[in-house]
Amino acid sequence: MIKAKNLLDPPKILVLGFGILILIGSYLLTLPISTESGHGLSFLDALFTATSATCVTGLVVVDTGSTFTTFGELVILTLIQIGGLGFMSFATFFFFLLGKKISLKGRLLLQESLNNLSMAGVVRLVRRLLIFTAIIEGMGALILSIRFSFDMPIGKAIYYGVFHSISNFNNAGFDLMGEFRSLTPYVSDPFITLTVVFLITFGGIGFIVMNELYEYRDIQRLSVHTKVVLTTSLILTIAGAILIFIFEFGNAKTLQPLSLMGKTLSSLFQSVSPRTAGSNTLDIPDLTQPTLLLIIFLMFVGASPGSTGGGIKTTTLATLIGTVWSQIKGKDDVVLFRHRIVSETIFKALSVSFIGVFMVSSISILLAITECGSDFLMILFEATSAFATVGLSMGLTPELSPLGRMLIIFTMFAGRVGPLTLAFAIAMRRKPDPFRRPKGKIMIG
Repeated sequence: MIKAKNLLDPPKILVLGFGILILIGSYLLTLPISTESGHGLSFLDALFTATSATCVTGLVVVDTGSTFTTFGELVILTLIQIGGLGFMSFATFFFFLLGKKISLKGRLLLQESLNNLSMAGVVRLVRRLLIFTAIIEGMGALILSIRFSFDMPIGKAIYYGVFHSISNFNNAGFDLMGEFRSLTPYVSDPFITLTVVFLITFGGIGFIVMNELYEYRDIQRLSVHTKVVLTTSLILTIAGAILIFIFEFGNAKTLQPLSLMGKTLSSLFQSVSPRTAGSNTLDIPDLTQPTLLLIIFLMFVGASPGSTGGGIKTTTLATLIGTVWSQIKGKDDVVLFRHRIVSETIFKALSVSFIGVFMVSSISILLAITECGSDFLMILFEATSAFATVGLSMGLTPELSPLGRMLIIFTMFAGRVGPLTLAFAIAMRRKPDPFRRPKGKIMIG
C-alpha cells in the first residue's frame, strides 16, 4: 500500500499545485467577461491558454491582444506571474504579510520549487526573489511604457509596458500586439529590443545566480554553479547571435532589408528569446532552415535552474560537454572551473537530457500522426517549443487539431514542472538497494 506521506512529498505537491492553478485559470477564461465576443473561450482553448500562461510558454491558439478583454488579459498575466515565480513563492509572500513563520514542510517545498541545492536560507532567498522581481519588472515596465507612449495613449502605454515586462521577465512570450505579430514592429528599436533582452536574460539565469551576484560585493566569490550558468549563457547568446546574423544576412524576408543596427539587434534578440521567452522580432516562418534548427537547439537547452525558463538547462549542457571532454582526454573526473563534478550530478544531467529527447521525439511522432500533412520541421519546432516552455511557433499552434492541442498541453505541463520532478511525482519513493551487484562490462561505440 502507498503511504500517505508518499502521496504528499514535494514533487507531487508541486505537480498538483500547478494543475489546480491551471484549472482555475481555465474556468476564468471560459467566462463571458474574459473575451471580447462575450461568449468566453471553449474549455479546450481555455485549458490550452491557461496551461501556456501558467507554464510560462506563450504558445497560443487565439490571439491574446484581440481575443481577450482586460479581465481576461489580467487573468493571463496573473497566471504568468504565479507560474513563473512558482505558487510556493506567492504562498510564502502571503505568510510574510501575515507575519507567520514557514514550516519545515514549506521550506522543503520551496527548496524543490526553486531547485535549490540546500534548504538553508531558502526563505531569505524567496524574500529577495520577490524584491528582485519587483525591481526588475518595474524597471522594464517603466522603460517600455515610456517607449510605447510615443505610439499610443499614455494609459494604454503603461498597461502595455507592465504586461510585456512581466511576460518577458517570466519568459512567457505573451503579447498584446495583435494578429500574432509579437514584437516584430519594433525589430530595429534599441529601447524595446535591449529592454526585453535584459528582462529575458535576468529571468532566465535563475534567482540563485541573481542572489549570488547581489552578495558578491560581500563574499567576493562565485560558486561553480553561478560560473557555469553565466559562462554557458554568454557563450550560447554570442554564438547564437553570430550564427543567426550569418544565416539570415542574405534573407530578403528577415535581415537583408534592415540596417546594420537592425541586423545586429534582431540577431541578438532571436538568440536570447529561444531560451526560453518566446517573443520574436523576426517572423519565424520566414527564417532559413539552418536558423530554425539552431533555434530548436537553443530552445531545447533553455534557461538555467531555479529560473522562470524551461528546457534541459544550461548547467545540464555544460555537464554533458564536460563529461564528453573528460572521456576524450582520458580523465576519470569531470572538472568544471577546477571543481570535480560529482557522479550524481552527471547521472541527473544524462537523465534529464534523455527524458527531454524522448519526450520531444515522442510528441513529434504523435503530432505527425494527428497533424497529418504538416511539415515535420514545423512539428519538431512546435514540440520542442512546448517542452522547453518557449512559445515560438512556425504557425502550427492555431491550426492544431483537438488531439494535437491536448498533446501540446501535456508537453507544456511536463516541461514546466520538470522531467525529473514529473517522473518522481508519479513513481514510488526510491529505496537504496540492499546490496550491490557484481560489475559487468559492455562495449560502447
